[in-house]
Order: sequence, then C-alpha cells, then structure tokens
Amino acid sequence: MENQVIIGNRVDCLYRVSTDKQVDYNDNSQADIPMQRKECHRFCEKMGWTIVHEEQEDGVSGHKVRAENRDKLQIIKERAKQGKFDILLVFMFDRIGRIADETPFVVEWFVKNGIRVWSTQEGEQRFDNHTDKLTNYIRFWQADGESEKTSIRTKTALGQLVEEGGFKGGNAPYGYDLVKSGRLNKRKHELYELVINEAEAAVVRTVFDKYVHEGFGAQRIATYLNNLGYRARTGKMWHHASIRGMICNLTYTGVLRCGASRSQVLPHLQIIEPELFEAAQTIRTSRANAAEAERTVPMNTRGNSLLAGNVFCGHCGARLSLTTNGKAYPCKDDPNRVVKRVRYICYGKTRKQTECDGQTGYTAHILDGIIDKIVRQIFERMKAIPKSEIVNARYREKMEERKIRLRSVKADYTKAAVELDTLKAEVIKAIHGESVFPKELLASLISEAEAKCRELQVAFEQAQADYDEGQTVLQSLNAQYDDIISWAEMYDTASMEAKKMIVNCLINRVEVYRDYKLHIDFNIDLEQFSVGMDIVEIAA
Repeated sequence: MENQVIIGNRVDCLYRVSTDKQVDYNDNSQADIPMQRKECHRFCEKMGWTIVHEEQEDGVSGHKVRAENRDKLQIIKERAKQGKFDILLVFMFDRIGRIADETPFVVEWFVKNGIRVWSTQEGEQRFDNHTDKLTNYIRFWQADGESEKTSIRTKTALGQLVEEGGFKGGNAPYGYDLVKSGRLNKRKHELYELVINEAEAAVVRTVFDKYVHEGFGAQRIATYLNNLGYRARTGKMWHHASIRGMICNLTYTGVLRCGASRSQVLPHLQIIEPELFEAAQTIRTSRANAAEAERTVPMNTRGNSLLAGNVFCGHCGARLSLTTNGKAYPCKDDPNRVVKRVRYICYGKTRKQTECDGQTGYTAHILDGIIDKIVRQIFERMKAIPKSEIVNARYREKMEERKIRLRSVKADYTKAAVELDTLKAEVIKAIHGESVFPKELLASLISEAEAKCRELQVAFEQAQADYDEGQTVLQSLNAQYDDIISWAEMYDTASMEAKKMIVNCLINRVEVYRDYKLHIDFNIDLEQFSVGMDIVEIAA
C-alpha cells in the first residue's frame, strides 16, 4: 500500500536553470536545481501527492528558448497526452518559461488537457473565468520583462567589468590561462583572471605571421601546424574554423571585449601588436570581398610564382593563369635536376573567348624576374632618400601656405563677426534714440556686414578643409613610406609567400604585352615620393 499511486494526485516535476553554474551548487538566486527539487518534494509531502516523474533542464533559458525547442518540456507534454500524470509542479511558474507571447498558452494547454498546473510558491493556475486568463498572461508578461531587465543588467555589468580590465568569465581563449585572482565576488566565489600562456602564445604569433606576412589561409595554417605536430588545446588536430576564430579575436591585442564594450589596452595580455591584428582584418575582408577591384591581397600565396591573380593580358584584358608544361627540362643551374616549364597563359585566348592578338603565354621566371627587378629598384630608390626629405620637405611648404591661409581667413572672419555684433548693438541704441547713426544707415551696414561674414565663413570652412586634407595626405604618405621601407628591409630574405604578399601590396595590376612590355598600376602613388619608374626600359 505504501507505493500505491492515488489517481488524481500523480505529479510530474519540472526543474530548470538558465545557466550551467546553477546546477550543482546553492547560490542566492533561489533558482538552482537542488533547491527546486527539495522544495517540490517538501510541497508534495505536505499536499499528500506522489511524484511519479521528474525532468531537469540544465542551462536552458526560458526567455530565449521556445517551447518546441525544449526537449524536456516536450517529454512532459507527451506524458500529459498519454495521461501518465495529473499535476505539473514547478518551484515557480517562470520555470515553465518567460516568453510573454508563448508561455501563458503552454500553461493553458496543460490545463485544457486535464493537467492541473501548480507552483510551490504561487499556488494553482486556474482558467475558470476571464480574470484567470488575464492573470495568467500578466504573470508571464512580467516574467518576460524581468528577463529583459536581467539581460540588460547583466550586459551592463559585464560591459563595465570589461571596460575596467576584468575578465567577463567563460573559457580562456587559446593563448591564455585562467588563474585565481584572490578576489571574491558578491556571492563569495573566487574570480579568475587571464594570463598569457607562452607556449600557446607562440602558436598565436605564428598564425598571424603566416596569415599576414606570407598570405596563408586558415586551412593552410591549420595544415601547417598539424604537420609540425602542434595540437589544439583539446589534443585534437587544428581545424580551419578555429584558426579563423583566432584571427578575429581582439583579445590578442590586449583589449578585452564584451559586446560593444572595450577595455583599454592591457599590456600584460598583449600577444600581438594592434597593427598586425588590423592588417589581418584587412586581408580577411579583402579575401571575403568578391569584387576584384577592391582586393589588395592575393587570394592565396601557394606556388613559386611572384604574381597571383593581379596579372592580365594587355591585348584583351583577360586574366593570365599559371600552367605547367607536362614536359621536364634539365635545369640550367644544375643539369642533374629537371624542372617543368611554368608559364602565365592568356585565359581568353586559350579558351578562344576573346579576340586577342597578343602572345598565348609568358614564361613565369622571365616575367617574375622583371617584376622582381622593378620592386628592388623601387626599394633601393626609396631607401636612398631620407623620409624627412621625401615626405616632410616636399609638403612642408605647401602645408605652411595652407596654415597661413587658414589663420588669415580665420582672423578676417573673427573680425567681421565682431563688427557685425557691434552694428547690431548700435541698432538697440538707435531704437532707444541713443545712437548718432540713422536706422537706415545701420540697416545697410548690417546687411553688408552679414554678407561679408557669410563670404568669409565659406572661405574659412574651405581653408580648414584644405588644411585637414593636407594633414590627412601627410599622414598617409608617412604610413606608406614606413610600409615601403619595412617591405624593403624584409624582401631579400623573405620566403616566396612573403614576397608574393609584398608584391601584391605594392602592385595593384600588371598588364603584359608582346615581348614582355608592361603597364603597372601601383597601389601606392610613387610619384608622390619622387620615385618614377620607366617600366618599358626595365622590361626591355
């Protein structure tokens, strides 16, 4: 008799917490699983009910996850259809859900299917009249609102924590370890903070170096690391998706992020320089952009050809593609070694898609040699002239002229504005009969002064715009000069992948004509640095 189930008092219990951290320990939220189970058991004992089934949802948000996506709730609904219990008991009704346009109707569904719905804290939810239905809706509308408020408070608190340089929680990104900080939160739980894991940080630096300086894609980097024996933190082989995630992770620059909130740069967390991170984002965006005209980096840097995707037939405009001749020839430098002939071929002509009167193809090492010679000459000429002479000296006089012009126009405008204010003040005196000037004369003078002010304001705004534009150009030139010198210093010892990246940063488009005559569009205006290149002379 002790285990007999009394019909009408069979209970299914549903427990839910919105975060995994609330499953195993008791905190002050009054919503953790052990507390809910204990309270429901105590309530059933008090009411003389028998618990026949229990379901537990761990880390399921009742505000974000809809009923059809909650497996445990669907199990209980199916049991209700089969008549396996009589009462659905929860600690509080918001354990069923917090979605205003859904949860009230979930509760009503149970009642309509013969299931009484009880809360240990709020009693039974009935639908005997219109007021009951309204009360039911209002309850979950309020719960929905509380979830919204909680979400806002949580996001705000996490944002403030991050802005102050604190770790928001969760797993440490690859490259970092979590260590105890010795500080406790308001719930007396010890807080953790990030520290750099030097072994993993070395891998992070390799990833960014390969991506930015050698043009490796995410898949190629993953393969590279796996072949060297590196493994992810889980012990598994690297996956390209993990590499992409690392490339987008701002934390490596020493900046913590939470939504729109950012911390200041934290030097003790910086694994890579911000400039390297920004360069990686530029490359990532460029490769994702389908518009060829906007791409300034190669899609990949595989192979030993210097040009990649930016070389075209000068006769028909078709892209030149790399191809390898099936035959092998003795190497000139080493007769014992054979090599295959690599050529850039006109895609339009070989596929007969265009009327092309140019060559079918161009030997890769000859064309690459010409480009290599041009690049080296540019670097030699740039290194031969000091930055102060190339950039500052050339634009110093022009910027000084703009600065003087700006000061002059600003002074004239200020003077005209003061004169206008003086005339307007004289009008007040004229109205009171205290001015020696006739009203008609003052009106004429004010009209002229206003016209002069408008004219000078336009001139002042234009002078300011010209000066600002000059400053922008000067900053751009300084940055471009620094880039070119940096490329020049690494070019000789760089790998083929790195050389290909440098060439693609320097050169936008190469058009090849018969006998290897070239037209080159540079990404940088070399004339600004007094570095002109006679491409025909070099090609010849």
